[in-house]
Amino acid sequence: MSEIQKAIDKLMENRQTARMGGGQKAIDKQHEKGKYTARERIAMLLDEGSFEEFDMFVTHRCYDFGMDAKHTFGDGVVTGYGTIAGRLVYVFAQDFTVTAGSLSISLADKICKVMDMAVHNGAPCIGLNDSGGARIQEGVNALAGYANIFQRNVMASGVIPQISAIFGPCAGGAVYSPALTDFIIMRRETSNMFLTGPKVVKTVTGEDVTQEQLGGANMHTTKSGVAQFAVDSEEEGLQLIRDLLSYMPQNYTALVPDQPCTDDIARKEDILNDIIPDNPNKPYDMMEVIKAIVDDGKFLESAAAYAKNIITGFARFNGQSVGIIANQPKFMAGVLDINASRKAARFVRFCDAFNIPLVTLVDVPGFLPGTAQEYGGVITHGAKLLFAYCEATVPKITVTLRKAYGGAYIVMSSKHIRGDVNYAWPTAEIAVMGASGAVEVLHAKALSAFENKEDKAKFVAEKEQEYRDKFSNPYNAARYGYIDDVIEPRNTRFRVIRALESLRNKRMHNPAKRHNNIPL
Repeated sequence: MSEIQKAIDKLMENRQTARMGGGQKAIDKQHEKGKYTARERIAMLLDEGSFEEFDMFVTHRCYDFGMDAKHTFGDGVVTGYGTIAGRLVYVFAQDFTVTAGSLSISLADKICKVMDMAVHNGAPCIGLNDSGGARIQEGVNALAGYANIFQRNVMASGVIPQISAIFGPCAGGAVYSPALTDFIIMRRETSNMFLTGPKVVKTVTGEDVTQEQLGGANMHTTKSGVAQFAVDSEEEGLQLIRDLLSYMPQNYTALVPDQPCTDDIARKEDILNDIIPDNPNKPYDMMEVIKAIVDDGKFLESAAAYAKNIITGFARFNGQSVGIIANQPKFMAGVLDINASRKAARFVRFCDAFNIPLVTLVDVPGFLPGTAQEYGGVITHGAKLLFAYCEATVPKITVTLRKAYGGAYIVMSSKHIRGDVNYAWPTAEIAVMGASGAVEVLHAKALSAFENKEDKAKFVAEKEQEYRDKFSNPYNAARYGYIDDVIEPRNTRFRVIRALESLRNKRMHNPAKRHNNIPL
C-alpha cells in the first residue's frame, strides 16, 4: 500500500471517529433521552447532502485535571454550512455526547469562526443548543470563549438573521448567546434555560423549584417571554426554523424572495363586513381577520403564548413577506401593557432591520392602567414600541378596525410617526378616549351639579352620543389627512396588497449617528 493510500485511509478512519462524537454508548444515551445527536439534527435541518463541515479535527487545549488524556475530534460542537430551500445558511450544533457539550475555548473558537463566516458571506446563522455549560476544567478560558461568542452575536445583530433552538440544557452564561439572537425555539420537557439552577435557587432563596418550572419551554414562552416558540419534538423545531427563514432575507441588504401566489389578490371576505360587534365593548378574534386577508390564510405567529393581547407574526400578501402586528380584542380588550409593548417592539425592530414591511391592525382602547403597570415602568416599555415604529423605515401600512384611543393610537403606527398608508374601516373610532370617560372630563362641573339621578343619566347619555357622533367614526381623522382612506372591510386584502406594491421602492434613511438610545 502506498504512503498516499495509507494517509487517505487514516483520514477516512479519523472522519469516522469524529462522526461518532463521544462514542456509541454516549449516542445511545442521547437517544434514550429522546434526543438526537448534533449531526442528526443538522441532517434534518439542511437540504439533503448540502452540509459542508468545518473543523472536524479540532480538539481542546486543556491539560489540567486529567484533560490531557481526553481528546475527542470536534470537541463538542459540529459546525459548517449548507442550504435550506437552496439558500445558504451557517450552522453550529452542540454535541452533548462529548463532555456534555460543555464549552471550551476550542469549541468557542469553532462557533466564532462559523459566525464570522456567516456575517462575511451575508447568510443566516443557526445555533442548535444542547450543552452542560462552561467546561469547568478550563476556568477563565471557558468564560473567554462565551464572551467571544456574545461579542459576535451583537456584531451580527441586524446584519444577518440569527435563530437559536434549545434542545437540551442551557444554563448560566450560556443563555446569553440565544438571548442575543432574533428568535428562540425551545423543546418542551427536554430543554431549559436559566442563569442559576434549582439547587442554587434553593440555597439562596429557599425556593423549591424544578428545572421545568424554573426555565422550561412553557415558562419562557408564557411568563418571561425569553423564547418565542415551544415545540413538542425536535423534528417540529427544525421544520419551524425552515419555515421561519422562508419569511426572512439572507441579510440586511437583501429582500425576502417572493413566493408564487395563487390566492386571488382581489378576493373579498364578506365575513369582515360583519366581524365588528355592534356593542363596542364586545370582543372578537383578530386572528380571524388576519387569516381572512393574508395569502391562503397562512400565518406564522411569533410569541403566541406570551402577551396574548397583541399578535405578532409573519404572513404573505401576493407572495410578499410581511410582519403583522395586531391588537387582540379577545384578550384584555387588546389593551397595551408592559409585556405587549416589549413583545411588539422587538418584533417591529426585527422586521425593520431586515427589510420586511409592517402591516399593523389596530383595535386598542389604550394602555393598561394601575399601580402594577406604573411601578413596572409601563411608560418606558410603551416608549419602546413607540421608538420602534418611529425608527422603522420599511413600508408601514396601518388599518384601524375599531378603537384607537389616546397615546395608544399614536403608538400603533399612526400617520404621525411615518405610517406610509393608513386605512380605517367605517367602524373605526379615533379619539383621545372613549365616550364615557370623555364626558366625565368635559362635563365634570355640570355632572356635579345634578341632584336627580335620572336627569344626570339622561344628560350623560346625550353627551356621550354627541361625543360618539363626532369621534366614533374615522371621518374626523380623515378630514385632516391622518387617514388616507376609509375602506370597506371585505376589500382589506386588496387594498393592503395595492399599498404594498406602491411601496416596493420606498427609500428612507434616518439621520446619521453612532447609534440610537432606545429606552431600555
